[in-house]
Amino acid sequence: MKFDEIADGVFLLAHPVFKVNCVLVTGADRAMLIDTLSTDEQARSLRDAAASVTAKPLTLVNTHFHFDHTFGNQTLAQGDIWGHPDCARELTERGEHWKRVWQDEIEDQELALAVGAVTIVPPNRLVDKQASVDLGGRTAFISHHGRGHTDGDIVVRVDDVLIAGDLVEQGAPPAFDDAYPLEWPDTLTALMHTPARIVVPGHGKPVDMAFVEQQHADLTRLDWLIRDGHRDAAPTERVAAASPFVQAFGEDGLYQSLLAVKRGYAQLDGA
Repeated sequence: MKFDEIADGVFLLAHPVFKVNCVLVTGADRAMLIDTLSTDEQARSLRDAAASVTAKPLTLVNTHFHFDHTFGNQTLAQGDIWGHPDCARELTERGEHWKRVWQDEIEDQELALAVGAVTIVPPNRLVDKQASVDLGGRTAFISHHGRGHTDGDIVVRVDDVLIAGDLVEQGAPPAFDDAYPLEWPDTLTALMHTPARIVVPGHGKPVDMAFVEQQHADLTRLDWLIRDGHRDAAPTERVAAASPFVQAFGEDGLYQSLLAVKRGYAQLDGA
C-alpha cells in the first residue's frame, strides 16, 4: 500500500478492502491522518505507508463511527483523535454491540475475526460544529454540517481539498444503514458552499463539486419520494423502486434505497 499525492502535501491511499479512502495531510510540525481502516493489521500497513511519506507525529481524524474508518485507532493513535461527539458516543457506549453486528455482516471469516479482535478506541478531541488544527504552516479545518450518512459525520478541508467521508460516495450508492435520508440533502447543501476543487469521498475515486451537486440532487429526489410515499401510505418497496439510485446501481441501489425509505418513514413517524 502507498499514498499518492493528489494536491500539495495531501496524499490519498485507497485501501482494497471496502475501497476505503485514507488521507494524509503533511505540515511542518505534524501530519494528519483521516480515517484508520478496519483491523490492527490494516492499520499497521497504513502506518508504514504514512511513514514512507513523513516522519512527523500523526494526529488522527475519524469521519464517522463505522468500523472501516475507526478500528485502526488503537494501532495508530499517538495522541489526539478528532471526531464528532456522536461518533465517540457510538464507539464508547455501543462499540461492542456494533462490533458483533459488523462481524455478522462480513462474509470473509478471517476479516470478521480480525475485526472482532480490535480494541475500540474512540475519539478524544470532540468537534460539535467546527475546529481548526494547526499542522505547522497549514491549517486543517474540521466541521460538522448536520446528519447524513450517520448522526456524527465530520469533514476536513485543507486548502482546496475536501475530505468528505461517507457523506459522498463514488462508484456505489450512498449507504443508508445508519443514515438520515431526510436530512442528508441539507448537509450536502452546506458542503456545496465549501471552497473545494477536489472532493475525496469515503469510498471511490476523488470527485469535483459537480459530482457532489448531482449526488445532492439524487438524495433530494429520494427525500421527496419518501415524504410523498409516507403521506400516501405507499409500500416501501414501491417507493424504493423509484429511487434514482436504482437506475444508477441496480440491485445495490434498490437495497440501499429500501433502507432509506424504511428509515425515512420511521423518522416521519417519530421513531
